[in-house]
Amino acid sequence: MTENIFSRRGIPVVVNAAGTLTRLSGAPLAPGVAEAMVAAGSAAVDMAHLQAHASDVVAAITGAEAGCVTSGAAAGLTLATSACIAGLEPALMARLPHTRGMKNEVIVARSQRNGYDHSVRAAGARLVEVGLPELQSGAGGRDTEPSDYADAVTERTAAILYVADRWTRPDLAEVVQVARRHGVPVVVDAAAQLPPQQNLRRFIALGADLVVFSGGKALGGPGGTGLLLGRRRLIMSALLQMLDMDVDRDLWDPPQRLIDKALLSGLPRHGLGRGFKVSRQDVIGLLVALEHFVAEGDAARHARWLSCCREILDGIGPGNARRARISGHDDDRVVPRVELAFATAAEAMDVVRHLLSLDPPVHLDQSLAFRGRLAVNPQCLRGPDIGYVAAALSAALARLEVSRP
Repeated sequence: MTENIFSRRGIPVVVNAAGTLTRLSGAPLAPGVAEAMVAAGSAAVDMAHLQAHASDVVAAITGAEAGCVTSGAAAGLTLATSACIAGLEPALMARLPHTRGMKNEVIVARSQRNGYDHSVRAAGARLVEVGLPELQSGAGGRDTEPSDYADAVTERTAAILYVADRWTRPDLAEVVQVARRHGVPVVVDAAAQLPPQQNLRRFIALGADLVVFSGGKALGGPGGTGLLLGRRRLIMSALLQMLDMDVDRDLWDPPQRLIDKALLSGLPRHGLGRGFKVSRQDVIGLLVALEHFVAEGDAARHARWLSCCREILDGIGPGNARRARISGHDDDRVVPRVELAFATAAEAMDVVRHLLSLDPPVHLDQSLAFRGRLAVNPQCLRGPDIGYVAAALSAALARLEVSRP
């Protein structure tokens, strides 16, 4: 492997065939992002005006009323929840995350609970679980239903959290109908729901009030960024709780199209989201990445990833054809992968351990290793890494055959 800034500092590098995982530093930057970030560092701007420009770009691409750049999708969830709880009341913003006596309940399907809902609780919300995940547990074919949400709404309900996935039940449109009847906003966690590109507009079109995307995954933006988009008043609240608010009200002149100070009874102080600040470089970098993502399109992006998968499959060799295949090769709504099947979970983990022992180590998608399945995700592979992964896998599979009794 060629020398790079990490190896020169004695930091071990890895080959990431696992996907856009934050622990493996996310995805490579999209073309033009690094240069745009360097250029953004050459001048100073008012961050409220920069976020207003970002809102214009995001709104045009997504169909949302407004949007902003956040310091990741998890931060976006905390800001979204804070906006739903505090609205445009500076006094309530100042109290967060202490929400006693406030609307602080967020309804979520039991099957959609995950580690990232900690970001919702961080705003002071109390999660109210609904439904029974009988489909996931194998106890039946049902999951949460619209009536479960309706039954859980009270005067304390601040929002409904909907964790999006291709197979999430019930459909978002049904949840939105319930929310509309009760005047409750719907927050969609769509952090990893790109591709397909249409998801940038789909959740808003279905009636979601706020949607969160990761900026450092498929978009190819700076690793510590995210997008929060939705209704203008909620985006305004989120920004007021994130921006530097050490300003004089009479001299403060934010862009009215995004932040209308006439709607405020007073000037908020530094809010719960102040620690989630983003730099001007982050904002510009993510906007360039977003524009590139849209310009490239699903078909071209899928073809690029598919080419990588085919190169790896060819490199593994025909002798392993019974074990390896490409999934998602005919569906540009998903990321194609090279899937590897093993007789047992132990065999799969043996291959994982061997690949991690290499220099540099190769990380695979091992989320289904307990079922004897591994996968190569091409999103983070570039140039010589592709051939290296193919050769490493070929050797690992040959080693496994030799070790068989």
